[in-house]
Amino acid sequence: MSAAPLVGYSSSGSEDEAEAGTQARPGAGGRPRGQKLPVPDSVLHMFPSTEEGPEDDSAKHGGRVRTFPHERGNWATHVYLPYDAREEFVDLLDTLLFHAQTYVPRLVRMEAFHLSLSQSVVLRHHWIHPFVQALKDRMASCQRFCFTANRVKIYTNQEKTRTFVGLEVTSGHTQFLDLVSEVDRVMEEFDLATFYQDPSFHISLAWCVGDAQLQLEGPCLRELQEIVDEFEDSEMLLRMHAEQVRCKSGNKFFLMPLK
Repeated sequence: MSAAPLVGYSSSGSEDEAEAGTQARPGAGGRPRGQKLPVPDSVLHMFPSTEEGPEDDSAKHGGRVRTFPHERGNWATHVYLPYDAREEFVDLLDTLLFHAQTYVPRLVRMEAFHLSLSQSVVLRHHWIHPFVQALKDRMASCQRFCFTANRVKIYTNQEKTRTFVGLEVTSGHTQFLDLVSEVDRVMEEFDLATFYQDPSFHISLAWCVGDAQLQLEGPCLRELQEIVDEFEDSEMLLRMHAEQVRCKSGNKFFLMPLK
């Protein structure tokens, strides 16, 4: 089995950026009008420059590399369905991670859980609110639903720089496709990339840097599936509720409840 592609959302968001200008004031002692006064270093260090984007230091993000380079005014944007993990789900995840780490020790647990409804796209700052409003309009008629995610699957991002262990959706797929159809219409309005043609909806549980699919597929994958199947009350635990859609753009989050 080959690893399925993962939604290519960016590993770190953009930050709100603003330009600050200073007007030159004539100085004392006959300083020519319009000549700027020197700014003390102590003051300069209080206000980091906004002329350049944030440094792409992968060491600060666990070795992750941006899917696309940061450019000033561009905001990485991603639409998804959040999952708030119950205590029992975390217990299952810990058991799976402990076993998977015997094959790939560098695997680490995800900090939050979701199911992607879009690729990661880039929005200019002034398009964020029109984009979110269009999403809200589309989501307003979408119904809540239940789904099951109980099939262990190995994923990689498109660049194969990251590998993920996930739980694939096995029921509720049609409802997810309906949500994606609405999200795609908004993407098309803004001339952005739509979702994959044959998506594998899933919750990522753990990840690592690099392509580890060969180590994780085969015996490891079968053993992980056995852990899920034999986990106490896993059938009920992995039956989940889709109640809201979220959009993350840079460091901003927007909530869209389903009916």
